Amino acid sequence: MENIEVVKNMCGGEGTVKIKHILGEKELNGKCGLYAEVTIGIGSSLGYHEHHGESETYYILSGEAEYDDNGTTRIVKTGDVTFTPDNHGHALKPIGTEPVVFMALIIKD
Repeated sequence: MENIEVVKNMCGGEGTVKIKHILGEKELNGKCGLYAEVTIGIGSSLGYHEHHGESETYYILSGEAEYDDNGTTRIVKTGDVTFTPDNHGHALKPIGTEPVVFMALIIKD
């Protein structure tokens, strides 16, 4: 069921983001918008974007990144969890020497 997508300038970010979809639309059953492993390489980023009618959680599998949590910047690393509630936004940019890899889960309200 694996489906890999490469997105350029995702949400206004730089470079490319690789999205390995774990579940498809049928399996998400209208309750989730996304369940995927996401990889952002050095020099790339996931631009700032807001969520409306849904929330998103990241679980960082590897790497280190600068995380914009609705306007507040902090560093996230392996094992960290982020949560962006409805009507809030976020962005992610790898720092250091390796890509950041994380699980992304979007749950619809």
